[in-house]
Amino acid sequence: MSLPEDPQRLIDIASRLLDGIVDRFVVGVGAPSAVQKGPDDFATAVDLELEKRLTAELFEQTGIAVHGEEFGGPDLHKGPVWVLDPIDGTFNYSAGLPSAGTLLALLDDGVPVAGLTWLPLVNQRFSATVDGPVYLNGDAVPPLTERALSDSMIGFGAFNIDSRGRTPGVYRLRILEELSRVSSRLRMHGATGVDLAYTASGVLGGCVVFGHRAWDNAAGALLVQAAGGVVTDLAGDPWTVDSGSVLAASPGVHEQLLSVITDLGDPADFLEGRVR
Repeated sequence: MSLPEDPQRLIDIASRLLDGIVDRFVVGVGAPSAVQKGPDDFATAVDLELEKRLTAELFEQTGIAVHGEEFGGPDLHKGPVWVLDPIDGTFNYSAGLPSAGTLLALLDDGVPVAGLTWLPLVNQRFSATVDGPVYLNGDAVPPLTERALSDSMIGFGAFNIDSRGRTPGVYRLRILEELSRVSSRLRMHGATGVDLAYTASGVLGGCVVFGHRAWDNAAGALLVQAAGGVVTDLAGDPWTVDSGSVLAASPGVHEQLLSVITDLGDPADFLEGRVR
């Protein structure tokens, strides 16, 4: 199967379906944990409900299968596939904080070609195809232009100082420390989709994402690229759905962010205690 000549048709269908869950999304704010997935990670009953609903509707109306956060799905690298996070920022959503939304990207052989980020609690809907522009509530957003890190707000991913994963907590804290020397405007929203959408629209100059899941990153990475921004991993390699992190920013800001991060050295050195 191949994508139609005009991916915008699929964006239009997906937009209508995402609009269709807005009321349920809003009513469900405050939903408690239903499935514990890790020490600080869970899904609510609304996550599960919305993923089942959108998975069925998207396949019925587009003929393209869905890979979701909660129930999985087809291989992300073969042909067209939707990748869905029904509620990004689940902890925020469960607590009643409005930094939460629904993320949906369309991949073709593993490459994002369309992205949608719906933030119902603040009435913002971002969408784009690969060539841009980015639309916010139906209006085209001006493309990103060169700017400086010192004048920009930067979204920063969550961390636990005792984390010993792929990007250790101590390493994340050192990035935060060094960035604070260059920009005092650091923000932690607790939702990757929010950080990436606001980077694409120019509200943020950039964002640092430590997560590696395609359902968290693909829609927003596409939005930033479509807006004329730069998207890599934290090492500066081109971002793909298999990347272990995301560094997304406006031109100029990205170069400065990358310099700050790479000057710290290998994250593994922090895990092994070689760097203080």
